[in-house]
Amino acid sequence: MIVNHKVVVELKSVTQMHPVYHKQLLTYLKLMRLPVGLLINVGDVTLKKGLTRVVNTYRTPCLSASARNSVGQIARPHEIVNRIVGTT
Repeated sequence: MIVNHKVVVELKSVTQMHPVYHKQLLTYLKLMRLPVGLLINVGDVTLKKGLTRVVNTYRTPCLSASARNSVGQIARPHEIVNRIVGTT
C-alpha cells in the first residue's frame, strides 16, 4: 500500500519475520524512488514489536533510458513497475 505517494506500507501476519521481507520492501522503495517504508507485522505479540521502519538511502546518479517514457519525459514509478512486470 502506498500512502500519499510518499510511504510504502507492507503488512504481514506471521509469527516470525524473515529477512526477505525487509529486502522486498527495500526493493519496492528503490523501484518507486521513495525514501521510507513501514513493515508492519500484525502477527507479533504487540504492534510495537512488529513495526519496522525501512529507509531507502540509494540515490540514482543519473536517469537511465528505462526511467524515461516514450516521449523522453521522466517516467512515473507505476510506469516503470508496469514495464518490469509486463503490464500496461
